[in-house]
Amino acid sequence: MFDQFTIVTDPVAGSVAWSAVFAALPLLTLFVLLGVVRMRAWLAGLISLGVALAVAVGIYSMPAGQALLSASEGAAFGFFPILWIVVNAIWVYNLTVVSGHFDVLRRSMERVSPDMRVQAIIVAFCFGALLEALAGFGTPVAVTVVMLMALGFAPLKAAAVALIANTAPVAYGALATPIVTLGTVTSGAVADPGLTTETLGAMVGRQTPILAVVVPLVLVAVVDGRRGVRETWPVALVAGLVFGVAQFVASNYISVPLTDIVAALLSAGAVVAFLRLRRAVPDTGRPDPRAEVVRAYAPYAIIIVIFSIVNLGPVKRMLAGEPWTVVFAWPGLDVLGTDGRPLSSIDFTFGWLPAAGTLMILAGILTAIVLRVGAGAAIRAYGRTYAELRHAIVTVMAVLALAYVLNQSGQTATLGESFAAAGVAFVFLSSILGWIGVAVTGSDTSANALFGALQVQTAVRAGLDPVLLAAANSSGGVLGKMISPQNLAIAASAVGMAGKEGDIFRRVIGWSLVLLLFMCVLVTLQATPVLSWMVL
Repeated sequence: MFDQFTIVTDPVAGSVAWSAVFAALPLLTLFVLLGVVRMRAWLAGLISLGVALAVAVGIYSMPAGQALLSASEGAAFGFFPILWIVVNAIWVYNLTVVSGHFDVLRRSMERVSPDMRVQAIIVAFCFGALLEALAGFGTPVAVTVVMLMALGFAPLKAAAVALIANTAPVAYGALATPIVTLGTVTSGAVADPGLTTETLGAMVGRQTPILAVVVPLVLVAVVDGRRGVRETWPVALVAGLVFGVAQFVASNYISVPLTDIVAALLSAGAVVAFLRLRRAVPDTGRPDPRAEVVRAYAPYAIIIVIFSIVNLGPVKRMLAGEPWTVVFAWPGLDVLGTDGRPLSSIDFTFGWLPAAGTLMILAGILTAIVLRVGAGAAIRAYGRTYAELRHAIVTVMAVLALAYVLNQSGQTATLGESFAAAGVAFVFLSSILGWIGVAVTGSDTSANALFGALQVQTAVRAGLDPVLLAAANSSGGVLGKMISPQNLAIAASAVGMAGKEGDIFRRVIGWSLVLLLFMCVLVTLQATPVLSWMVL
């Protein structure tokens, strides 16, 4: 039986500020090793995990057994459900390669537009948003990055485009799981009945849509610099504006869970319609047979249908209970929060059937049947997928182990409290806190679970709007997605750059910081009379 551990946020001389210096060491180590030393992500993740364990045991007095158990739970979570989704999503793609239908899909998209800048918008932004809406957790990056490669994008550029595109839709990903989580953790934080999923979803819908207008312009700039923006800004603006308006309307007046589905489909349709009106869609060249084109799109249609059915209310409720989903306390792990209550994170949820990765296996089996891929070829493709992702598997498991140690030892809470000490100035820092949470965990859901209540409590103490700051945690968090080691590893492995995650990190970190600053300024203005009319 391992010793019970109670979190303390000020272990160094009773000072949150001094404690934060040590709490920041694992994250600083990770980012320096990736961005400066250019170390392989899996090795950087393991070293940073070692630093986190040392700080947890040496500074926060967490029993070594509890620290190791915390890391083991994080590593397990890294594999299931996160890697379980990614591996099986890439397997579905590999099946299309084996059958030759990915080439058909590529040619079909080229007929929509041969312009790679437009293809980046359609594939990474519109289609990626649809995948984010249905699955989330790395699936959009895993799928769209290989699609971009097939369209002729250089590996580094494909990775950067896929990562940057996976921002604006993230808050409503996996049928708004991050928003639902935010509503859950903040509802009891203060006596404010306004902190509901619907209210928070509506408030996020008054922040991320503005970001959505900018992202397609950033994508064409990444693909072709200033010339790309100058020549394709109309189509980029159409994609961003339609997505943003649809995201606002859906989140405020239709359905928070369906927000990204509505926005993605309308944005894609608007881009295609705009191109046709401009006669930008080529009508030359001999097209593939219609039946083969239908088969090429079939895997993605299958994914959409399966996820849509599983997320129907009655089906979702049924699969959330036993025997389809099992929740159990991680063996031996006994951690209490600062309030003396057991942390909810020590319970592990094993939804073996409703897990997105399991649904991807079902989609893969149906894909193999539709594309006429034999059982032997499908199994060999599955084995190759694991081999291709071996470095990403180590990286993701190490980073999630790091995140769990940071959270369950109190290091994350220390960093959060140090930010909260800023008082009224916290309105500017609130988005940064969400950004840090997603950068570490790779998940807006996890960042909301970590810092949602803290944002609300700090807002009340500082006389700020709790709904605004809770939403800012999620909206700022989406911009940390592109620099998360978890997503970097997924992108690097998918484009054959395993071990060069640092190169991708340097390519996207600038955009992440610029867009984060944009969000910080927006939230700050929303807290002032200038844009207070936007706040619920």
